Amino acid sequence: EEAISRFLWRLEEEKRNVFLLRYWYFMSIEDICGRTGFGESKVKSMLYHTRQKLRDYLESEDIDL
Repeated sequence: EEAISRFLWRLEEEKRNVFLLRYWYFMSIEDICGRTGFGESKVKSMLYHTRQKLRDYLESEDIDL
């Protein structure tokens, strides 16, 4: 929990907000687009790259996935 929190606070604000909208508030991609003004492709790309960075970060912290 603490590692994920540290990771999220290191992200740029817009990336952190999109990630939280999707995985904390369980918003659909469409709803996130409406709320942020980003296109669907951008939101999907941001989520994909953030998940990859989170995986790398957790592995660097020796947290098993």
